[in-house]
Amino acid sequence: MVVVVTGVAALGLAQNNPPPPQAVEASKVPDSEKLKVSSDSLSVMRVALKDVLQKLEEARQTKDVVKLTCVNEKLTQIKGLLRISEQSDVALQESVARKESQTADHEFTKVTIARQKVDQLRAEAEQCMGQLAFRADENATVEVETPDYLPKNDPSYVAPVSRSVDTRSPPASPTGP
Repeated sequence: MVVVVTGVAALGLAQNNPPPPQAVEASKVPDSEKLKVSSDSLSVMRVALKDVLQKLEEARQTKDVVKLTCVNEKLTQIKGLLRISEQSDVALQESVARKESQTADHEFTKVTIARQKVDQLRAEAEQCMGQLAFRADENATVEVETPDYLPKNDPSYVAPVSRSVDTRSPPASPTGP
């Protein structure tokens, strides 16, 4: 089984983070490199988790429910991916020690794919914070003030027309044959 892993660049990555793994066949990566990439990926995912937790706190402080919900969804997914990656990293180390190359390839692939998804979710959390939230408030009022510099006889203003309806009484006697 050959699995191809592609890298996804994420917005807002910290400068010290190594880039995500690029398109590579897991079977062609040496075991020592798999262990290093997996460890680096876990570190990057933990940093992403911290960043998104900070964004969640920012959203709480602004009391913006839309942002809070959006960031919280991304955070939940990142936590799950990090948990899976940590388990896969342990399994990768065990499989490398036992010289089980197919299992090592599989676990390595899981970690690298999770890293890409976490990078993407981190960028999406950034986008959540940039969203504008609109909320309707039943008690909101709108006051319109007309600036003094506008002409008093605004040609676009049409006054409501009040028409008096003439009412005639019906004729007293019918006319006609």
